[in-house]
Amino acid sequence: MWYAILSEDVEDSQLLRAAARPAHLARLTELVAQGRLLTAGPHPAVDSGDPGQAGFSGSLVIVDFPSLDDARDWADADPYVQAGVYQSVSVKPFKPVLP
Repeated sequence: MWYAILSEDVEDSQLLRAAARPAHLARLTELVAQGRLLTAGPHPAVDSGDPGQAGFSGSLVIVDFPSLDDARDWADADPYVQAGVYQSVSVKPFKPVLP
C-alpha cells in the first residue's frame, strides 16, 4: 500500500538539511531502484522553486510499504530525523487516484 510521509522542519533547518542530505537521498534512491517511490521532495519555505536563504519548511515522500508500521519504521530511521531536521513526521495511508 502507498503511504504519505509528511514532515515539518524545525526553524532554520538549512545547515542540518545540508549535512544529512546525501544519506537522505541515498535511502530515497534505494526506493526508486525497488520501484517503490511514487514521488518525494521538499516544501520550499517561500513561493519559489529555489527558496534560497528561506530554505524549506518540510518534505513529502509517497512510498509503497507492506504496512503502516513498516512505513513508520522507515520514516523514523530517516537521516533527517536523526539529524534533527524535522520537528514532526506524520505517516498516513495514501490512495493514488490521478493521473
